[in-house]
Amino acid sequence: MNIEQARFNMIEQQIRTWDVLDQDVLNLLSKVKREEFVPQTYRTLAFVDMEIPLGHGEAMMQPKMEARIIQELAIQKTDKILEIGTGSGYLTALLAHQGHHVHSVDIAPEFKIQSEAKLKAHGFNNVSLEVGDAAAGWSRHGPYDVIVLTGSTPVLPEVFKHDLKPGGRLFAIVGDAPTMHAKLITCVVAGAYNSVTLFETSVKPLINAVQPERFVF
Repeated sequence: MNIEQARFNMIEQQIRTWDVLDQDVLNLLSKVKREEFVPQTYRTLAFVDMEIPLGHGEAMMQPKMEARIIQELAIQKTDKILEIGTGSGYLTALLAHQGHHVHSVDIAPEFKIQSEAKLKAHGFNNVSLEVGDAAAGWSRHGPYDVIVLTGSTPVLPEVFKHDLKPGGRLFAIVGDAPTMHAKLITCVVAGAYNSVTLFETSVKPLINAVQPERFVF
């Protein structure tokens, strides 16, 4: 396989056509080598428009989803970032390349160990990985400029909004299958938020995601 051709095709045919037009983001996808973060078994699928299994019932997002998240968050070099769900470490790498520091939390110790090694091997020293259940929030390093939930949540816990600095941005996929909504929430000033629905999708929920109160008859 011609890796660079496959990468070019991914960017031009999948990502650019999904309204990812920010040239800095497109350049970023050429710099940070996605195939280096894909499990060895699936490395030939690194540039395919699909979710890639990671183990523990989890999957790596489609390339276009990762790119769209980075574009919508408009990350600045001074941003302190919280990522809920480290997974493969690839989105972590993209966030770290664009921001000042990334705090990434995953419930699976194996993901932390694997991602830490990959990130260090590629020179990412502005990342702190932790093991924990952050589905209901992770305020210990807050407030944050950027928060990203890499799994869906039926209900978005208010703590995530409260942990944003003024001007901070939160990306979350909210709702139940089959239709969920990707949202970008911005803290306009302390206690006031603007929410925009970006697109519809369906993504596996975070483990222990907060559930809505459901009536039982």
